[in-house]
Amino acid sequence: MAEEVKVLRTWSSPFALRIVWALKLKGVEYETILEDLSSKSPLLVQYNPVYKKVPVLVHNGKAMAESLLILEYIDETWKQKYPLLPEDPYERARARFWAKFSDDKVLPSIWDAFTTQGKEQEEAIMPVMENLKLLEEELRGKKFFSGETIGFLDLALGWLANLVSMFEEITGLKMIDEETFPLLVAWIHDFSHVPLIQETWPPRDRMLTKFRAMREPYLAAARNHLPK
Repeated sequence: MAEEVKVLRTWSSPFALRIVWALKLKGVEYETILEDLSSKSPLLVQYNPVYKKVPVLVHNGKAMAESLLILEYIDETWKQKYPLLPEDPYERARARFWAKFSDDKVLPSIWDAFTTQGKEQEEAIMPVMENLKLLEEELRGKKFFSGETIGFLDLALGWLANLVSMFEEITGLKMIDEETFPLLVAWIHDFSHVPLIQETWPPRDRMLTKFRAMREPYLAAARNHLPK
């Protein structure tokens, strides 16, 4: 009996890309179902009734939400094909820790810097630099976060290789430069140019348009709070 694998995602979701990459690395065939989150489909609500967001993995009729949990599910379900997590329990725990750090600390701090300007942005960039220094140190002595090949943590941090350069282009604020973060710059280059990764990036022009539009309400709200 053939396995049925579906991925509910949007065209631009960096979290959904984690799932796409994992399935491709493992050679698992899947069907993509593109969602419009401004008009959520009954299927999305059925499969993720709690959060009603993407990504959702549906494997033989069973649904799984939350991208990091989905990555672990994929790794455990298709164990013999390209392991994503290390075998060593300590190293597995470390990979999970840094992946959570990515979602809980790194991404929110970068978003704060992206959606502010002036003095607020100067203050917001400080935790970004602190978080990136920790990632730089984690890369020391390695090509990828997982070692010599792409693994769980690289997929978890994959958004960094795509979104940061767009945020920099939109704001004019440099977050990752070769002098301060040489290892991160090298990782971004190496990760982005893996053919499997490179072919899945969303169209850059559409992404820039989307994030410019997303940023504007934050800036407008800040302007409205300025003293008259």
